[in-house]
Amino acid sequence: MDFETIMHFSKMSGGLLPTMALLLLITIAVIVERLYFYHRVVKSGATLEHDLNVVEHQNSVQLKELESHYETTLQVSLIKAATAAKQQDVSAMDRQIEESIMWQLPKLDRGIWVLDTSVTLAPLMGLLGTIIGMVHAFDILGAAENTGNSTKMVTGGIAEALVATGAGLLIAIVAVLFLNHFNKRMRVAMHQMDLIKTMLINRFHGNS
Repeated sequence: MDFETIMHFSKMSGGLLPTMALLLLITIAVIVERLYFYHRVVKSGATLEHDLNVVEHQNSVQLKELESHYETTLQVSLIKAATAAKQQDVSAMDRQIEESIMWQLPKLDRGIWVLDTSVTLAPLMGLLGTIIGMVHAFDILGAAENTGNSTKMVTGGIAEALVATGAGLLIAIVAVLFLNHFNKRMRVAMHQMDLIKTMLINRFHGNS
């Protein structure tokens, strides 16, 4: 597709196609970043669950070693909260760890709003671009003198205008697929942190 064709389609959509292309690039950037982020979070959570299984009851040394090993992970804040509250009772430790989980939620949810916006906004922008293109096509019909040629121009213009709708639907389909995927990964990460919280409390207050 050459530059003139791109400019023609852009004109037919009222200039919305370039904006939609930008929206697609932003959506893809968020998808790539979130794929990498959730891969790390879920993988480190699963590894930490395994490592906590071998920690002995009230063994602060082993927990400190885990804290050092998982220093760069999202879950390290849970270990730090449990270690800081080791002299407190079960309820107090539970609240401390739960607070640390709440502090991590914005990191899990970061960027997801972009995909949610793309799902809604892209089809609407595509529809608007198509309407603008069809209005332009019917303007040609009203101004044309040769009915045969004008009919071809209108049908061709409508077909070109529909490109905007197709582009909007494509962006929305991509966004909704990954939005659902990331929502699932977020639930997995939250379940892991809840399990890690329970395991940490049991390491300090469970039966030996």
